[in-house]
Amino acid sequence: MKVYFLSDIHLGAPYFSDPKKAEKRIVDFLDSIKKDADTIYLLGDVLDYWFEYKYVIPRGFVRFFGKLAELSDSGIKIVWLIGNHDIWIHDYLPNELGITVRDEYITEEIDGKVFFMTHGDGVGKLKPSFRFLRKLFRNKVCQKLYSGIHPRWTVPFASKWSGHSRKAEGLNPYDSSYLLENLSTFSKEYLKTHPEINYFIYGHIHLLARIPIGTDSEVIILGDWITNFSYAVWDGNCLSLRKLE
Repeated sequence: MKVYFLSDIHLGAPYFSDPKKAEKRIVDFLDSIKKDADTIYLLGDVLDYWFEYKYVIPRGFVRFFGKLAELSDSGIKIVWLIGNHDIWIHDYLPNELGITVRDEYITEEIDGKVFFMTHGDGVGKLKPSFRFLRKLFRNKVCQKLYSGIHPRWTVPFASKWSGHSRKAEGLNPYDSSYLLENLSTFSKEYLKTHPEINYFIYGHIHLLARIPIGTDSEVIILGDWITNFSYAVWDGNCLSLRKLE
């Protein structure tokens, strides 16, 4: 049985010319791995925007959510680590889909190897503007106030913000050199006090990369499902980075 890692699917993003095709692509992939998957880790920005209200849910993603529920019902463990686009997941998706949703980071031992996993937006040296927005978006009072605004206003606003954030200073996930160096530096420093970690796995920066940082430790950047259509898989002995064929 295998363990799969993927991130930055960004379903619902305004820059997909064919949103249904983008959703079908990831659904077909999940269907293709259901026979050999033991666990699936989704490392954030799975949805380009999601805000959970108490009595209503945003439209869309039916086929994707249905596939996650199917895999979970079949016994596959699914762990969703929220990113900076799908922050506002509360209890609906975990309860309805039977998945585990976590914030920040997790450390797991798999087949004798130790994996440190997080989306990647909250580690290392963050630019002040981005640090401020992370705190603002996670503030319970701000979330409560935002939930009082009708979705007809919040959803278009969020879609517009999603496009703007890629151009704004400190929020551009394609600022690859700075963000890649930030994740590498953080991992090297963290490894000094946690030498047992073999793999640091991140998303966020939409790059596909593998960087050795010690005799038995690596930084793995998962790429995305916008241009790379990439993922990592652990087969019990080794970790490989792959692209959708």
